[in-house]
Parts: sequence; C-alpha cells; structure tokens
Amino acid sequence: MTAFDVIAPHFLDLSESQLLQLNALAETVWTWNAKINVISRKDPHVMERHVLHSLGIAKVMRFQPGARVLDVGTGGGFPGLPLAVLHPETEFILCDSIGKKIKVVEAAAKAAGLKNVKAVHARAEQVSGEFDFVVSRAVTRMAGFLDWIEGKIAPTHNHELANGVLYLKGGDLTEELAEVNAPHTLHHLRTWFTDPFFETKQVVHVDLS
Repeated sequence: MTAFDVIAPHFLDLSESQLLQLNALAETVWTWNAKINVISRKDPHVMERHVLHSLGIAKVMRFQPGARVLDVGTGGGFPGLPLAVLHPETEFILCDSIGKKIKVVEAAAKAAGLKNVKAVHARAEQVSGEFDFVVSRAVTRMAGFLDWIEGKIAPTHNHELANGVLYLKGGDLTEELAEVNAPHTLHHLRTWFTDPFFETKQVVHVDLS
C-alpha cells in the first residue's frame, strides 16, 4: 500500500510531492530493515502502522513554521520523518542512542529529500537546545521520559497546545499517567483512523509550560 492509498484520504492537504516523499521514506526504512532491525520484520504494513501512526500527532496539532521538534528514541525515524514531510518549514532533530538506527534515519531522510531533518546519535539528555515539542513512540514510561527531557522545552508558546510532549502510546495508561505530575490530555487515534490497529492507540499531550 502506498501513501496515495493510506495517507492521502486522511490528509487532503498533502501534495503529490509529499506523498511521494512518504513512499520513499517507507520503502527505504523497509529495505534497511532487512539488515538493521528497526521495526518488526513480521509486520510489513509500514505505511499504515508506522507512517500513518506517526502522523496521528498531526491530527492532534500541526506544528508552526519555525518551530523546533525533538524526536527521542526515533528508531527508524518514527514519528519524526513523516512529521517532517508534513511540516517542511519546521525543524526536526531525531535522536537515538543506537548508531545503526541513525544510519537508517539518514538514508530515509535523504531518499525523501528532506532538508528540515537532522539525525543525531545521542541519548536525549545529550541533545542541547530548547524545543517547542518533544515527540516519541512509547520508548519508556512517561515519568522516566520526562526526566530525560528536563530543561529542553522552550518557554515561549506559539501553538494551540502548550509546549511539551506529544507521545504515541497504546493501551490503558491510567496507572502510568498517575505517576505524572504535569497536566496531560489523551487523544484517541480511533477518532480519526478506523482501522482496528488504532483502537487503543493514543497521543498523550503533556503540558510542560
């Protein structure tokens, strides 16, 4: 399945060029995955379960031109790469502690012709600078994740949501989020995507203003 089949019906404002970029990055990640395991090899549904899943964040909120976004534990480039296609005027820093995964990210970004992405081989704590938002896909429990990114959220707000975290995670998060002192809101992806895969998937917004 291509981006024209899977993504276009949900994001009508995407250009043909952007859809081709999504195809290129999905194909590149899947090709590299045979050598470096960044996503499950038993799950070939890259476009739906990785690209569209990543773009669920954009259903909750779009990033403004000039914004800075940090993707922590990016793995094969998710959610950062698809979001970078959707937001060409937003700067994305994608970090991972595993160097081989960063090679995949760099290859996919190059294949898609992305100019607004920088891939960094580093732990989140080692990345310098401030960001409007930090995004990620279920790399650890939220309380621990917030410790990793302490001090990295810019104080000036330019978005409809307060600066902070946009975190993709599935299942019952009641116990996990009870550990979080900051204000947070759940956004269920089944609101926008009807495939059963998304039934329990959510975007968690944590307000770190």
